[in-house]
Amino acid sequence: MPRTAIAALVFLVGFTAYVAVVVTLADHVFALHWIVQAAYFIVAGVAWAWPARALMFWAAQPRK
Repeated sequence: MPRTAIAALVFLVGFTAYVAVVVTLADHVFALHWIVQAAYFIVAGVAWAWPARALMFWAAQPRK
C-alpha cells in the first residue's frame, strides 16, 4: 500500500476522532468564561495542523 493511501486513511480516521473529542469537550467549555472559550476554540482549531503536517511530510518521502 503506498504511503499516500496510508496517510489519507490515517488522516481521515484521526481527524474524525479529533473532531469528536473537541466537540464533546466543547459542551463543557460553553459553561466557562468567554476568554476560556476563546482560548479553547483557538487551540482546538489549530492543534490538528501539526500532526497533519507531519503526516503529509511522511507521505511525501520517497520509498527506500
